[in-house]
Amino acid sequence: MVEVATSLLNCNEDKIIDTIHELEKAKTNYFHIDVMDGEFVKNNTHDKMLEFCEYLDHVSRTPLDVHLMVKDIKNFIDGYLIFNPNIITFHYEACKDKEEVMNMIKYVKEKGRRVGLAIKPNTKVEEINEFLPYIHLVLVMTVEPGEGGQTLIKDTIDKIKELNKIREEQNLSFDIEADGGINVENSQELIDSGTDILVAGTAILKSKDYKEAIMNLK
Repeated sequence: MVEVATSLLNCNEDKIIDTIHELEKAKTNYFHIDVMDGEFVKNNTHDKMLEFCEYLDHVSRTPLDVHLMVKDIKNFIDGYLIFNPNIITFHYEACKDKEEVMNMIKYVKEKGRRVGLAIKPNTKVEEINEFLPYIHLVLVMTVEPGEGGQTLIKDTIDKIKELNKIREEQNLSFDIEADGGINVENSQELIDSGTDILVAGTAILKSKDYKEAIMNLK
């Protein structure tokens, strides 16, 4: 069954502990940590996400799904390794060349973590084909990265289908994660296209019942 990673990006900081407990009771599969540096994307969430990770480290055993939307990838990897994330995902577009992409993949794996590669809506799947055998996850941004509450870009679903086809034809084992504008209205199409993990923030956090929202997404 598809899994759900709840994005804490727009979570009320005053209610973070209660929200964490409620999401755990609702059986979210992951907490999705959106780390932005104000350079790769316009917003800067680094301090807020560090604070959230420190809370999670003390009160939660739910796996962390860290999504780095940053230019200085290696330093941010180091900064979040202390929280023992289940996976660290960085952006293909943040690397200066393909050698750096491969070096970052190796670096995360050497640190004993699973590694993901994220692509923006305008990045073609063919640009990352050579890395697919070496990573654990491809994160397909279904909106432009940088802020929550956007509407899913429909064309990005074709990339998920393409990745799923490659995975099947080449017998690869990476997961496909979709992130941005995901709700009950579009989750089934994403699942049918081959998505393994749905990232949702607004659709869960603004619902009246977290558990029902997560079940409906699945």
